[in-house]
Amino acid sequence: MRLPQITAAALLLPLAACNKAPEVTATNATPAEVQEKIEAAGGSEVMVQPGRWEGQMTIDEMDMPNLPAEAKAQMKAQAQAGAPKTFISCVTQEDVKSQKAFFTAEETDKSCKYDHYSMAGGKVAAVMNCDRGGSKMHMEMNGTYSADNYRMTVSNKVEGGNAPMDAMSMKMTIAAKRVGACKGTQDEL
Repeated sequence: MRLPQITAAALLLPLAACNKAPEVTATNATPAEVQEKIEAAGGSEVMVQPGRWEGQMTIDEMDMPNLPAEAKAQMKAQAQAGAPKTFISCVTQEDVKSQKAFFTAEETDKSCKYDHYSMAGGKVAAVMNCDRGGSKMHMEMNGTYSADNYRMTVSNKVEGGNAPMDAMSMKMTIAAKRVGACKGTQDEL
């Protein structure tokens, strides 16, 4: 499964309403169809604040029942040890204009469909299922957003992958905020 790519897509760009909050609702829709609705809802309004965004991802729960006990204990210890994982992203003016990847999966991923996706009033909720040749993923996402921050809870369940990781579930919390202008270099964002 490409779980990290789907999770990264949820982190790519924080959605923010400027003057008029967009409203998007979709059922039984592909990521590309959801993205089209988001673009249409934004119209000419600026929906994203460009700049440097800093955030944290915390793994709240993780279970891989088919891993050997020693490997499972090691993974749980790593997930629980220390501070949450931090990330930095730079949202450019071009990103703002294209209004891409607003809490959606990769547009090109044809193996996934949203059972439902809704975004309105500073809240976003989605349920998505993917079927990739015998490997199935179920993802639920709920959260809040504003012009300068967001907070999401994401749960994933994967079944039918390659042993010993043929079953996995994970719950995580992702939060980020805009902290100012991008610094201009890839190393410093």
